[in-house]
Amino acid sequence: MVGTALPRLVESSLAARLQVMPAVVVTGARQSGKSTLVQERMPGSRRHFTLDDLDVIDMVGRDPAALVRGDQPMAFDEVQRAPELLHEIKRAIDHNRKPGQFLLTGSANLLLMSQVSESLAGRASYLTLWPMTRREQMGLGHCGVWEDLLTAPSGEWLDLVASQPDAREDWRVLSLRGGFPQPAVHLKTAEERSIWFDGYVRTYLERDLRDLSAISSLADFRRLMRAACHRLGQILNQVDLGRDVALSQSTAHRYLNLLETSYLMVRLPAFAVNRTKRLVKSPKLYWGDTGVALHLAQNSQPEGAHLENLVLCDLLAWRDARTQPADVFYWRTRTGEEVDLVVEAGDRLLPIEIKAADRPRLVDTKHLRAFRSEYGDAATPGLLLHAGSTLEWLTPDVLAAPWWKVM
Repeated sequence: MVGTALPRLVESSLAARLQVMPAVVVTGARQSGKSTLVQERMPGSRRHFTLDDLDVIDMVGRDPAALVRGDQPMAFDEVQRAPELLHEIKRAIDHNRKPGQFLLTGSANLLLMSQVSESLAGRASYLTLWPMTRREQMGLGHCGVWEDLLTAPSGEWLDLVASQPDAREDWRVLSLRGGFPQPAVHLKTAEERSIWFDGYVRTYLERDLRDLSAISSLADFRRLMRAACHRLGQILNQVDLGRDVALSQSTAHRYLNLLETSYLMVRLPAFAVNRTKRLVKSPKLYWGDTGVALHLAQNSQPEGAHLENLVLCDLLAWRDARTQPADVFYWRTRTGEEVDLVVEAGDRLLPIEIKAADRPRLVDTKHLRAFRSEYGDAATPGLLLHAGSTLEWLTPDVLAAPWWKVM
């Protein structure tokens, strides 16, 4: 597969948005495949510019209007490096609102960047490219069967999952390689991936952060990154996290925001529709790529939280490739009832529990059933994902399924 641009889940959604909006902005972590997607996977002829090119940066400073002139569609990579270019693109769009004129990519969430005052509101559609899903790495261009589970009658779930490919894999191996195309697809050994991850982190710390904010101590920032990786899957407490690495709460808060803005960290919000129970509402902390998280934590032994993170990343890729809104949460009550992930799409709620064990047990269904009891007809049956091969209804309303059959 080396040298081949594998199909990506977002391609059809991106093409649909280009048919409607004058500009489409594809954001995601650096090295998630944005440039390859734009240059090799999208049809049509475009003029391509990258803001990593110092000559292009210089031209933006001297005459940005010259870059956006002409009738040919254009693509600009890494636009977060020159926010002033967005003002010129806005003027060009206001002069001619033809769909698909501009295809922009950025390694930061422009909507969260304080330096970016121009959001292209009403002129652009935003799309996030996450690291590759497992099925993208297999060359299928898909994610898990989440859409099918949400739309199919529950009576068809068992046959639906059973019909998926029998591509069993150790989730720990997948966790270690992560989803960035280079280490996930092209590099074959743990040593090669370690070299790549080390270079990735160094580039992020020494160059990419400068596009986002002034950092007084890169050593402090890296220490916080590592500490956050050791808290993967836990409820985020910024005060405790800052104290552990000798940083003030305000500094820890700012650093975590930068990690989220650059798509390295994910805050998973709590499901907040409260009927009768008091719910925990602080977010949980996960990472955009388990390979990076394990490398930063200097951990070669993935834990159950990393399997949760893999499922979450697959769901985030599915969510952000949809044209209809959806979201992902976790659910936890003050009395300790907890469901790892809750998918909300339209008026449907899909509760998901994830166990790294090979044998699902009846007791593992307890909190899924509590969630269903709380939310009634809005909730689908519960899905219990595990590392074994069992595919069966443990209870009439909880299906146990191998994670590798669903993803």
